[in-house]
Amino acid sequence: MAPLSDILQRYREQVERALELLLTPPGTPAGPLHEAMRYATLGGGKRIRASLVYAAGEALGTQGPGLDVPACAVELVHSYSLVHDDLPCMDNDDLRRGRPSCHRAYDEATALLAGDALQSLAFELLASDDRLPVTPECRLRMIATLAQAIGARGMAGGQAIDLAAVGRRLHPEELEVMHQQKTGALIRAAVMLGALSAPPPPEALMTGLSDYGEAMGLAFQIVDDILDVEGETARLGKTAGADRARDKPTYPSILGLEGAKAKARALHALALESLRPLGDNGQVLAGIADVILQRAR
Repeated sequence: MAPLSDILQRYREQVERALELLLTPPGTPAGPLHEAMRYATLGGGKRIRASLVYAAGEALGTQGPGLDVPACAVELVHSYSLVHDDLPCMDNDDLRRGRPSCHRAYDEATALLAGDALQSLAFELLASDDRLPVTPECRLRMIATLAQAIGARGMAGGQAIDLAAVGRRLHPEELEVMHQQKTGALIRAAVMLGALSAPPPPEALMTGLSDYGEAMGLAFQIVDDILDVEGETARLGKTAGADRARDKPTYPSILGLEGAKAKARALHALALESLRPLGDNGQVLAGIADVILQRAR
């Protein structure tokens, strides 16, 4: 196997090229809306979710541009969620990926519409892009998987809980539900969309991948909570200490910093155990789990 860093760089370049071709070039008649969509999506981000799509698909034997479709879909949805999260009516953040948030670079109305359009484009891809070599039934399953991950039982629901929880002290079980929905659901969906791009595997493999995605989705947000305490704004690309300043419940605030780190490590171990049915084919997914646990931004 090639070094993990080379594989992840290949994934990032692959999805970046695909997104660049997909989004309308600047200077088109639609003007600021398309420019804002490109601004929010291109030229930044770790592309962890796209990497999970590619790694899960390749682990099950799928290669080629067919994986670009779900990889782009999850990155478009992720970009839309960041644009909306940063709005004054949500988290009111001025900085994203080391530069002004979309609503600061443009305006609130344009940012809101750009997020809406990015979400719509993600589902258009899954529904109709002919590079995706799956049956109509599988397309429907992929669309349903992504829709459930970002709706009231997923990302939107988690954000609603997050907003309502400001200034409150949640029980650890409540915090886990919030994080599983707000962040974890889309990460799990990325893994499942990669798996669904492949010929139907044995159910044990799908269950293992689902468990892996769920564990690492929660771990990702716990690490985010830890970085909000320990990180620096310049390194993170977003404002450090923002959760603490807003009095938002986080794993460090409820379990303590060491308790939060222990929880993340336990989830990482659970994720690796879930990959056992894949054997050596799960090495890249295991490596991504390590990256998520050890990341500094």
